[in-house]
Amino acid sequence: MDDVRWLSSAEQEIWRAYMTANVQFSAYIDQQMRRESGMPIAYYEILVRLSEAPGRCQRMSELAEASQSSRSRLSHAVSALEKQGWVVRSPADGDRRGWVASLTDTGFAALAAAAPGHVTAVREHLFDVLTPHQLETLREIGLAISAGLKTECDEARAEEDQSCPTEADADAVACPAEEAGAGARPITAG
Repeated sequence: MDDVRWLSSAEQEIWRAYMTANVQFSAYIDQQMRRESGMPIAYYEILVRLSEAPGRCQRMSELAEASQSSRSRLSHAVSALEKQGWVVRSPADGDRRGWVASLTDTGFAALAAAAPGHVTAVREHLFDVLTPHQLETLREIGLAISAGLKTECDEARAEEDQSCPTEADADAVACPAEEAGAGARPITAG
């Protein structure tokens, strides 16, 4: 324990301020989404990612990576979204092991209904309380923290995926909805 670089009191204050804000903001946004839209923020994020994908569909393995989730956790979430009729999952063309998640019209409508409340909450409790300089600094901080954790997060997701495999990784293939010409304007938080 002699080689531990303990936090100074100023660093401890920064750490606690960051953790408190992160936990409170995440809990508030999730609660707001559940209350107003009947879905947790994690489901909203999946619907957003699919709405932004060509043809409103994406390989499950790519969707897991984009949403910073393990494939097993994503598979459970997509199963719940399928029960709502918001997403359909189908085998990838030419790949017996791969799967594609597609956003349905009903799912897109649910996302469109949820987006105004979500964006309003984000704007009021993040963008409106910070100066433009603080927002730029926050962006830089977020990118630096994410970059510093990329290897560890990738390894953790891979470890979780190996212990509970659900969807196979394979080369990218075309989405069935994309081939049929489906598509619509994506809905994002910003």
